[in-house]
Amino acid sequence: MLPRSTPSAQGVDPRALLDLVEALDADPETELHSVMVLRHGHVVAEGWWAPHEPGRARLVYSLSKSFTSTALAFAVAEGLLGLDETVLSHFPELDAEVTDPRSRATTLRHLAMMASGHDRDMWQEALAGDHTEPVRGFLTVPPDAEPGTLFAYNQPCTYTVAAAIQRAAGMSLVDYLRPRLLDPLGIGEVGWQAGPPGRQLGFTGFFARTEDIARLGQLYLQRGAWEGRQLLDPSYVDLATAKHVDTAQQQDNPDWQQGYGFQFWQSRHGYRGDGAFGQFCVVLPEQDVVVAMTAGTENMQAVLDHVWAHLVPGLGRTVEDPDTEAALTARLASLALAPCVADADPEPGTYAVSGEDAAATSVVRLEVGDREVTLVEDGDAVTFPIGVGSWARSVRRTARGDEIAVAASGGRTSQETRLEVLFVETPHRLDIVCDPATGTAHVAWRIQPLHEGALRTLCLPRPAAG
Repeated sequence: MLPRSTPSAQGVDPRALLDLVEALDADPETELHSVMVLRHGHVVAEGWWAPHEPGRARLVYSLSKSFTSTALAFAVAEGLLGLDETVLSHFPELDAEVTDPRSRATTLRHLAMMASGHDRDMWQEALAGDHTEPVRGFLTVPPDAEPGTLFAYNQPCTYTVAAAIQRAAGMSLVDYLRPRLLDPLGIGEVGWQAGPPGRQLGFTGFFARTEDIARLGQLYLQRGAWEGRQLLDPSYVDLATAKHVDTAQQQDNPDWQQGYGFQFWQSRHGYRGDGAFGQFCVVLPEQDVVVAMTAGTENMQAVLDHVWAHLVPGLGRTVEDPDTEAALTARLASLALAPCVADADPEPGTYAVSGEDAAATSVVRLEVGDREVTLVEDGDAVTFPIGVGSWARSVRRTARGDEIAVAASGGRTSQETRLEVLFVETPHRLDIVCDPATGTAHVAWRIQPLHEGALRTLCLPRPAAG
């Protein structure tokens, strides 16, 4: 574990931390799931909004990109590939098909800085071009500008970097990072979703704990040094976290207009890796601070605004205030998401999902029993308990064998049965309203997953048993 300390011992005003937590908790647009603040390498505040918990890895979406950048650092240091090598040199079988001069000149450096020259995200185009080898689908679309001159948040850039690393290393990203990064940093079980042709995605799909995110940030804050070992070349850390391309014209929010490095964003304060719906690794070199957060929010700018407004002014301000520190500790321990409001046990029955709901989720039927529910999709199903007035945590195996961690709450109101289902290894939850009179259920995501939302995508990918 990372060392723990009190805020005052590390020069942080505990009132600033308490104000940050209160602001994040009170803002209806920022559903936080965890927060961890480090200063001088010590954890000075940490909390999880129950039923989320510290020991569970979760999907961090595009924060995965920063872990891919770290894999790139190792691959460059080991001579497996070079930043200024052309992408095509790592996929020579595509040489005859990739004819555009700009595509042929595109380097791994260009991809690392999201500047392939294309003016849009091309993931769907890459899949349409070749679903079995998206690198082909990507490289055969001519860029709109010279590589290195135009930023676009383009998933195939990172996917292709990840593909080149995995090809050169002869193994998956997780296997490559295990002895080089994960074990040295004390990071335990992680997972990475795979796509065609069976390689880990790189641009998304990584599952890690909040403390794992904090450890990555601390490694970069220390310019690649960890417990007396230099894991990353300091020059790569400096490159990865510097501004290489302007983003002001492509982004709407101020903290996305500050420029982009190698799979790290510049911020109004420091730099960061981030992922959809509020997965953050914020590094503040001037203040010697790392902030790791997970969330289920679409207003990511608001989360950073709270950090800048409440935390940053309290850094470097030593205040001996044991009463506030005690209040902070108690507040962090009490954090929780409110359970579903209900009056009685849920109404048993089988409910069909139809219409718009069927298109928005993978669930086609619900079977509600005695304080438990079964979600059914084509070829798969999972049954788990429901808490009435509370969250019932469980880990259940689906029909296909995936282990899904769930927290569910719900019950009957005057006219219907309501359920809320948190898939606690992701930022996502389902809101379900069952109508016993019609035998139908309205099923909707609180925040729609960026993938298809099938049950198998809502849990940490684990190697097949045996």
